[in-house]
Amino acid sequence: MLAFRVFRSLFDFSRIREINEKYKTPKITMTRGVKIALLFLRLYLVFLVLVLIFKFVTMII
Repeated sequence: MLAFRVFRSLFDFSRIREINEKYKTPKITMTRGVKIALLFLRLYLVFLVLVLIFKFVTMII
């Protein structure tokens, strides 16, 4: 219980909630090209993670 109080006092969670609330919705509009580029980057990131996992598994076996 004491450790929880110390941890809680180190971090101000109300401030974190306030920041999250402020940036919950984007304030800029994205063009179709930007949305497509972000989608491509997400898919590329997933692909890289899958390749990394595959390489890790093949090294173990």
